[in-house]
Amino acid sequence: MTFLLFSMAFAGLAGLFFLAGEKLSFRKILLAGLLLRLAVFPFAPQWSDDFVRFLWDGELLKIGQNPYDQTPREWQEGNIDPDNAYRNLLFENLNSPDYYSVYPPLNQAIFWLGAQASMGFVWNGYYVLRLVLLLGEIGVFILLWKLLMAFQFSAKRIFWYWFNPLVIMEVTGNLHFEGLVLLFLLASLLAIQKQKIGLSGGFWGLAIGMKLLPMMLGPAFLAFGKSRKSVWFWVGTTLAAIVCFIPILIDESWVNFAQSIKLYQGKFEFNASIYYFLREVGYWIEGYNTIAFLTKILSLSTVILIGYFSWKRKPKTLHELVDLMVLIYLVYLLLQPVVHPWYILPALGLCVIRGKLTFLLWSFGAIFSYQAYGNADFQEQYIFLILEYGLVVLGIYLDYFSKRNKTT
Repeated sequence: MTFLLFSMAFAGLAGLFFLAGEKLSFRKILLAGLLLRLAVFPFAPQWSDDFVRFLWDGELLKIGQNPYDQTPREWQEGNIDPDNAYRNLLFENLNSPDYYSVYPPLNQAIFWLGAQASMGFVWNGYYVLRLVLLLGEIGVFILLWKLLMAFQFSAKRIFWYWFNPLVIMEVTGNLHFEGLVLLFLLASLLAIQKQKIGLSGGFWGLAIGMKLLPMMLGPAFLAFGKSRKSVWFWVGTTLAAIVCFIPILIDESWVNFAQSIKLYQGKFEFNASIYYFLREVGYWIEGYNTIAFLTKILSLSTVILIGYFSWKRKPKTLHELVDLMVLIYLVYLLLQPVVHPWYILPALGLCVIRGKLTFLLWSFGAIFSYQAYGNADFQEQYIFLILEYGLVVLGIYLDYFSKRNKTT
C-alpha cells in the first residue's frame, strides 16, 4: 500500500511538472506545497523514532544537563524518578539508549525548544520540531525560487523538491533536519551569487553546525575561485563553526561526541550499495563481516575521490560549483554503509537547481528501502536494493555519461 501511494504521488508530481506552463505563481505553488505539509502535520512520525532521541536530549538541556556527558541509560540509572512519566516514556522508546548523542549543538538548540514546549506530552514536543522544520522548508522554497530565477532556469524545476513525497514525508513527517541543512547550503550559494562571500562562508558553517556532513564540501569551496581567494569566506565559516561548536569544545563533551560518531561509522549498515557488494566479497574471502576494515577503506576512498574530483573540475562558475557539490554527495552516499532515505535530501535540492536526475530518481527509489522498516531487525531484501540502485545507476548514466549531460 505504501509503495502504491508513493508511486501515485510521484506520478501526480510528474504529471504536474509536464502539464504546467512556464508562467507560474509563486504564491500558489508555495501555498499548495504548504497544504501538503500541513496534511501530515497532525500525525506522529512514521518509520523513524529518531524524534524520541531529539526530545530526550532536549529534556536534559531543559533541566540543565549536558546530553553529551552520559548515555541515556547511564543518566536514567543515576536519576531514577518513577513519578516522571514523560521522561520514563521517552527512555523506554529510545532506539539508542547506550550511545552518546551524535547531534551537534545547533541541532540540540532546536531539541531544547521542543522540550520547552512539551509540557509532559510527546506530541507537543514534536509539533514544535515540526513547526521549525516547516519554517525551514518555506525558506528552502524561497531560496530555490530565487536561485532558479537568478540562473534563468525554469521555475518548474522547483516542483521536484517542493511537491516531492519523500521530502514531505521525511522532513515534515518524520522530523529529519536535512531540510535545514539544505536551507543553509542554498543560502550560501545565493550569498555567493550576490557577491556576499563572507556571508556565504557563514551559512556553510551553519550547515556544518546542523549536521557535520556538509564539511565534506570543503574541497569544493577550496577549488572554487571566489571562495578560495576570499579571506572573508573562511573567516565567516570559522566564526559560524566556533559559535555552533563552542558548547562541546569548552569541556570534554567532544570526546563522547566523537566516540559515538566513530562507533556509528564502524558498526551499523543499512541500505548500502558498494559497501554491501564488498561485504559479500569479504564474507567469501574471510568468512565473516569485514565491516571494521571496509569502513576504513571506504572512508579513505571517499576522501581521495572528493579531493580528486574537486581538483579535476576546478569550478569556475556557480553552476559548476553546484554540480561538484552534487557529485560529492553522490560519491559519499555510494560508499557509505548506512544510507537512510533522508540522507539524500540536501543533494536532491541541489539537483533541482541544475536539472540533474540522479537524486530525483533516487528519491523515488528510496521507497524500496522502507520495506526494511517493517521487518524484524530491519531485515533487507536484495531485490529491493537492486530496484533502488538500478534507478540510481540510470540517473548516473543520464547525468554523467549520456548526451543529455552536455545540455544541462
